[in-house]
Amino acid sequence: MKTGFATIVLIGAALATSGCSRIKAQQGYLIDETLFTSILPGVDNRESVSRTLGRPTFAAQFDTGSWYYVSRLTGQYAFAAPKTLQQQILIVSFDEQGNVSTVQRRGMEKIARINPEDDKTATLGKSESFFQELFGNVGQVGAAGGPLGGQPTGRDGPR
Repeated sequence: MKTGFATIVLIGAALATSGCSRIKAQQGYLIDETLFTSILPGVDNRESVSRTLGRPTFAAQFDTGSWYYVSRLTGQYAFAAPKTLQQQILIVSFDEQGNVSTVQRRGMEKIARINPEDDKTATLGKSESFFQELFGNVGQVGAAGGPLGGQPTGRDGPR
């Protein structure tokens, strides 16, 4: 009887902790150190970088300049928001002629943490209560003097 109780407790503990396991996911570019270190400023150009590293995760929009290869490892517990565990950004910058000018590596310092304050967006204008918004237009539609409640209008204006 004690063995059966111990088995039930172990199975219950296993089921309870299985929901707390961390799920890890690799996202983005898979970095190969040998390929990345083979990119040399002044030697390589856009075409050779594209052949060596492949297409970038994204490219700079406002200059001729940089390609970004982003790799991120995230982890999350069941039903929780994912958190970044590791991040690497490989930045290959080009000069005007398309030759590699710099090769950089960045990490977790480039993660922006955003903490929204409220679920409301501030707007201009008057602030009304729930009941004012709900009943505010009662009697307004079809009131005298308006096009629906006043005198009938024809093509050329009031008759």
